[in-house]
Amino acid sequence: MSDVKELNPDAAASLNGLYRRYSGWLEKRLRGRVGIDEADDVVQETYLRLTPYLLEDIRHPKALLLRVALNLVRDEHRRLVRRDRALQGEAPILGTAADAPVDRLHLKQILQTMPPLYRDVFVLSRFDGMTYAEIALAHGISLATVERRMAKAVEHCMAQLDV
Repeated sequence: MSDVKELNPDAAASLNGLYRRYSGWLEKRLRGRVGIDEADDVVQETYLRLTPYLLEDIRHPKALLLRVALNLVRDEHRRLVRRDRALQGEAPILGTAADAPVDRLHLKQILQTMPPLYRDVFVLSRFDGMTYAEIALAHGISLATVERRMAKAVEHCMAQLDV
């Protein structure tokens, strides 16, 4: 049985009408913050987040659309900052305050010696908490490729740790 849910026809019509009416406005509002290409993606994701709502349930559509879109932009920015910090060894990667700085330094060195394709998948999974499916979708690769790269990344870590 599939876990894909059929969208209620009323909700689909409602969402379509909302999109046609406000997508251009929302994209213009976002362009200054994130750029043209990113604005298109945020607009699409915003409407996906609104699929459970019916148009008549939304009192202030512009306010809701802008709030959801800005939350998406903020969440993406935070994710990228966490990822960059992890790659640079600045984040508290190992999880507890008792972790020795030597361990963090060693982990940073391991990450820096890892091939970029493997490192990206590893960091997204282990530090950003993304699922393999989310990583595959974000990078436009198959789930099997994500699994293979993650296995290679873990293998690299194990080899560096002499385990």
